[in-house]
Amino acid sequence: MANITASMVKELREKTGAGMMDCKAALTETAGDPEAAVDWLRKKGLAKAAKKAGRIAAEGLIGIALAPSKAVVVEVNSETDFVARNDLFQGLVKMIADVALNVGADVEKVLAARIGDRTLADAVSETIAKVGENMTLRRASALTVGRGVLASYVHNSVADGLGRIGVIVSIESTGDADQLKAFGRMVAMHVAFSNPQALDPSALDAATVERERNVLADKAKAQGKAAGVIDKIVESGLKSFYKEVCLLDQPFIFDEKNKKSVAEALKEAAAKAGAPIRIGGFVRYALGEGIERPGGDFGGEVAALAGVH
Repeated sequence: MANITASMVKELREKTGAGMMDCKAALTETAGDPEAAVDWLRKKGLAKAAKKAGRIAAEGLIGIALAPSKAVVVEVNSETDFVARNDLFQGLVKMIADVALNVGADVEKVLAARIGDRTLADAVSETIAKVGENMTLRRASALTVGRGVLASYVHNSVADGLGRIGVIVSIESTGDADQLKAFGRMVAMHVAFSNPQALDPSALDAATVERERNVLADKAKAQGKAAGVIDKIVESGLKSFYKEVCLLDQPFIFDEKNKKSVAEALKEAAAKAGAPIRIGGFVRYALGEGIERPGGDFGGEVAALAGVH
């Protein structure tokens, strides 16, 4: 019997995109011959994933999983929205979110986690082979809470905990749990709608603030404003900027008059809950944000080939 080494399995996996256990089985069946192992995987339909790996995957789903003291949000991409509506793909995203809830938000650890006799990466490769599209676990984030609640919201939901925008929020308080959950849900919906960059000005990236400060100053100088006036204009402009990008400074979307800030709404919620409330953190994922999509329409190409107009 040939000695199958870890490096042989790794090389075959990189070449074919098949799962680790499948690669090991292929090498065992072919006495360690790498070319024969590739053919073995192709015959079994397990090498399809490699052919899909170069395609841009910018569709897919955001998945959320919650436990009493921990919440995770993941983004799993596919090539087309059609596959995102597939039960098999949706089941994969739920599985990934559940695994991340247990092992943490490190993508490599999530993919290396074992589910029975295979890794999660193997499960992804198998789903690629079955569905015929490239799929990737792009990112994952987690929040925890000691005393308080974790809340979530999914926009454009296709199933429980699955959609195109996902938000998780940590609400820290010893107050009434039902009140905290209701307020946390509202905050999560607000974050989905308003897309804040940070909790408050102190949490903003210093370079972002400095860039905004320079833009405001240069604009005032171009208008011929005096030096003493420019400083006041810059400070006033920064306050407006904070209202746009900082969660606590933003106008709360549930205030009909649009005058109450999230910070003010938080104080009112604390009074109802019977204890001070602090927003410990939030994470907002929007599907495909930051991914450069190809100029062509892959979905349209498929429809054209199938004669669908």
